Amino acid sequence: VIYYHEDLRPILERTLGVPLFQEQMLEMAMKMTDFTASEAEELRRALSFHRSQEKMKAVEKKLRDALRRKGYNAKVVEEVSGAVTSFALYGFPESHAISFAHLAYATAYLKAHRAPEFYASLLNNQPMGFYSSATIVKDGKRHGLKFRPVCAGKSDWRCTIEADDSIRLGFCVVQGLRQDRANKMLEQRAKQNFDSIEDFKLRTRLNKEELRTLAEIGALNSLAKHRREALWEVEKELPEDDLFSFAKIPIAGEKVGKRESESGAMTTNAAHFPTLSPAHFRPEDVCPLLPMNPAERLRADYNGTNLTTGAHPMALLRKTLEGQNIWRACDLPKAKPGQIIRIAGNVICRQRPGTAKGFVFITVEDETGMSNAIVAPKLFEKLRLVITQESFLLIEGRLQNSENVILIQAQRIDRLSHQDLAGSSSYDFH
Repeated sequence: VIYYHEDLRPILERTLGVPLFQEQMLEMAMKMTDFTASEAEELRRALSFHRSQEKMKAVEKKLRDALRRKGYNAKVVEEVSGAVTSFALYGFPESHAISFAHLAYATAYLKAHRAPEFYASLLNNQPMGFYSSATIVKDGKRHGLKFRPVCAGKSDWRCTIEADDSIRLGFCVVQGLRQDRANKMLEQRAKQNFDSIEDFKLRTRLNKEELRTLAEIGALNSLAKHRREALWEVEKELPEDDLFSFAKIPIAGEKVGKRESESGAMTTNAAHFPTLSPAHFRPEDVCPLLPMNPAERLRADYNGTNLTTGAHPMALLRKTLEGQNIWRACDLPKAKPGQIIRIAGNVICRQRPGTAKGFVFITVEDETGMSNAIVAPKLFEKLRLVITQESFLLIEGRLQNSENVILIQAQRIDRLSHQDLAGSSSYDFH
């Protein structure tokens, strides 16, 4: 532990010589310069979030002059004034630090001991925080949780926890679906479960776009064989006051009975007719569409919910990357410090902090976890469009490993061809 001066030991001892809190900066100034209370308040205002560079420079000059008058040598003057001006970029009051520390401890405890509740709560309170819903789901899966997709027969508005501790996504994650519309749908389901897409359409009266979204993300799969069959059924128009609009067309050989309408009256049903054979079906009653493949399901999930409970897009790309010596995030601890390696993934965060002197930090995610890269200012300016516009990147650079904190010093960055696969949106902080 090193102190700028022994006079500061009583002030900085509990933070090991490092000024962390706004209160410490004020104590340092008053101890070493004999600032009055009003001068200390001027310093506090200059250190606040809404500070101006002009005020900060004026306070810094006053601080340096006062330190020299008190007889401190040039080294102490430089270190103390440098600490104060640097602090202005990141410091905050101790009370804030305590609040953040308590929140960090509490959430870490919940993640370790009540993971389903923790992840479900994060998803239910989006948008918030540093990571997207898609990244939260993938992180939960890597920690052993199961996430189940939105389902017309099982989901509530919010994400819920099922009997086996899996998390069932709620209608709140569906893009373009308002809560009041979803609540009306849930009211109908509480009266009687939906038994067909026709029944679902008649009783919920969702508009065509809402129905299409639910079909595309698989939320109607409990009422259809697959997503495209659900889309096929969704596109059919519902004739008003049609004698057979409530009829459920039976599968060949199936016996069906009458059922009640919402008013309680018995409706005309296919049971009034002989059992049908495939020859009795009209061509438009049979869906001619093939099921979606994994890539199509992935795109539909991200378009409709901004996340997926299925495979990570990098898992679908991994085979195409064989032979390119691209490391997975989970394998990076095995690499030697200084080794030149390549990483690839979906960009989930870009940061350019004011304290980083133009350096940019990029976080990419693959199917095993997250990797972090540092981009020097010159490289960033050279590749600005690729770095800021591409959603999937291939990064080559030198590996740093400091106490298991792994970073890649980027030397080359390229667009990663991702075959039009969708991915998470990046949270960018510039």
